Amino acid sequence: MPDERYAHSVPGQPLGNWEPLATHLLRVGARSAEFAGAFGLGQMARAAGLLHDIGKAAVAYQAYIAGPLDPSKRGPDHSTAGAREAHHEYGPSLGKLLAFAIAGHHAGLGNGSDLARRLDPERHAIESYQGWQRHAGELPAPTVLAKERAPTQGPEPGFTTSFMTRMLFSCLVDADFLETEKFYAGARGESPARDGFTSIATLQARLHAHMAEKSRIARATPVNATRAHVLQAVMDKSAMPPGLFTLTVPTGGGKTLASLSFALCHAVRHGLRRAVYVIPFTSIIEQTASVFRSALSADGDVLEHHSSFDWEPQANIDDEGQDGLRKLQRAAENWDAPIVVTTAVQFFESLFAARPSRCRKLHNLAKSVIILDEAQTMPVPLLRPSLAALDELARNYGATVILCTATQPAVRIADAAMKDDKGRSLGLDIPPERELAPDPPALYSAMQRVTVELNGGETSDSQISLRFAEQPQMLCIVNSRAHARTLFESIKLLPGAVHLSTLMCPLHRRDKLANIRDRLSAGKPVRLVSTSLIEAGVDVDFPEVWRAASGLDAIAQAAGRCNREGRAEKGRVVVFVPVEAKMPWAFTAFWQAAQTALRRHAADPLSLEANHAYFRELYWTKGIDALDAAEVDGRPGILKSINERANDLSFDFKHIAHAYRLIDDIMAPVIVPWKSDEDDVDAANLLRKIAASDRPTRADLRRLQLYTVGIPPKARQFWLERGALAPVHVALGDALLHFADTTHYRAETGLDLSNQEQRAAEANII
Repeated sequence: MPDERYAHSVPGQPLGNWEPLATHLLRVGARSAEFAGAFGLGQMARAAGLLHDIGKAAVAYQAYIAGPLDPSKRGPDHSTAGAREAHHEYGPSLGKLLAFAIAGHHAGLGNGSDLARRLDPERHAIESYQGWQRHAGELPAPTVLAKERAPTQGPEPGFTTSFMTRMLFSCLVDADFLETEKFYAGARGESPARDGFTSIATLQARLHAHMAEKSRIARATPVNATRAHVLQAVMDKSAMPPGLFTLTVPTGGGKTLASLSFALCHAVRHGLRRAVYVIPFTSIIEQTASVFRSALSADGDVLEHHSSFDWEPQANIDDEGQDGLRKLQRAAENWDAPIVVTTAVQFFESLFAARPSRCRKLHNLAKSVIILDEAQTMPVPLLRPSLAALDELARNYGATVILCTATQPAVRIADAAMKDDKGRSLGLDIPPERELAPDPPALYSAMQRVTVELNGGETSDSQISLRFAEQPQMLCIVNSRAHARTLFESIKLLPGAVHLSTLMCPLHRRDKLANIRDRLSAGKPVRLVSTSLIEAGVDVDFPEVWRAASGLDAIAQAAGRCNREGRAEKGRVVVFVPVEAKMPWAFTAFWQAAQTALRRHAADPLSLEANHAYFRELYWTKGIDALDAAEVDGRPGILKSINERANDLSFDFKHIAHAYRLIDDIMAPVIVPWKSDEDDVDAANLLRKIAASDRPTRADLRRLQLYTVGIPPKARQFWLERGALAPVHVALGDALLHFADTTHYRAETGLDLSNQEQRAAEANII
């Protein structure tokens, strides 16, 4: 057809093999509508899909994709056209929200001022795209969009609207990615990748059978009796309506599998789609994913998504390339698996992200069960916006959110720990009947297995080393990688000395932990030095644990690694203030609040009363403004920024994404070809396969996660300039690099950052 317009070209193939623009718009619109249908906004998402690429109708754009392939060449702006038509067709309210999503579907969500400039023809000129209606077809009428379910306004009305924009954006960018991927797979004569996941009902039945067998063979101990009691209680409550829950179970009480059991049974009862298990960034997720795979007799149904597994280039480009493949180089997860195990960094930062790769997964959180393991680790400076996002997911997107921990933070309205300047309690509206655990105070009493003592004055590394020499099975947890490494050096000649660090790749940590558990079970010496990664959900059991001064919640988590199975009458937990390692500034307020709670509850410092007093003291000491302290374009307060711009919907999405960071010092992922032994060639073969492929597959990139290590950008640049690092794949460029060998990797401590040029940024990283 002489007036045909194309969305995607296939270099070297005739026009008949290219994708017509009308086909692409229709398919993206349909898939976007399917995604947003989960939360009642299908027609809005359909409109975004039909309009997102209408700028490609421009003659200049068609000439661009038909020209000689030149990767350095940038095409005409094709995103602004759809944004303008959405704003024109649907008005300054719904139209503006759609315009944000359409304008950012390649470069990411922008700021309100950026969108205003692009919507103004006088300030931002674009190529003529006349005739676009022939390709987009009939748009949903404004009256149809107006009749769709309006989100219920929460305590932060502006937040509700801005979050809806993010969810629509997620539907659009994921649909665009998947449809483009599908087209190019067909152009290569391949079948589009389909995951073929197991149903939630089948997974629930498998887990039920696993738990029954686990109960049948369990020894008759008080600990196992308590775990069985917890499991039955949470299952009894699985019929309750979706929404917000708490699950307050002492460490070692079996909350990991109990919470998953609730999640799957609850999902089957209410038609929910998946379970998302969120673990703190200071922890490791491999153990939990492995437990789930074993319990569910499933591998591909359980997705591990590490915080470092996101390698879209930081500089977003409002262009997909002449052959349309640039956007497919953004190798991002979309959380379509029935079971997702991820980190708090990945989860929460995605909820406030602007980049397409980070946002494409968000729509899959609708009608999901989200389990926040160790919920007390939500960062205090970002606490209020984090709670607002959780509230939105439950209020307007059909999600169930479970705050799961032994040390429940005082974030419910009923806790009265957070109050605004008028004295009103803030937080999540979770009534007592939505606590899943049976009688948490009684559970705590039944599971009390340690005594806690404060080591007077300051404690030197030599004192700790002497105690290590006396105690063959002992764990010491410190607050920085630098201190952990120094302390390990002082004991490494002792039998069973071992070190754990986030500078080890996940497979290496998994291997170490398996060996640690085997040695502990066999009664052999295990003298372990670790950062806080060992605390949250890592199943180890030591008779004695030392913990460097920190928050009371961290002390309680450390205690959970002591006498976990109740083998001794009481385990010993020692809290100490290090001499050599100065406390990181970020820990100071937590330790101050912990000291207050410890003084007032000296007889039982790990009681639920002490824990509640600790969080009340922490939030009161910091003040309400400190619970939303991130600076948006130089001014503190994410919620404040959103609410100030709610009237004209000029949200600063890009600035907010930059402001919301769980870790101040951003780590850059690198791949280490770690080998379990000299014959292990798995990493080398995987890297070779990825490098030789036209485009890395999602399955291969998922496997590559197991070899990632996060390092300071300065260290990454240092090694890149010296040729030690190279791209994993030419299309990914510097976005993902790998070491050619393990020269800089140590079997005992992981990646070596000891060079002074690289050390400064990592001294306070845990």
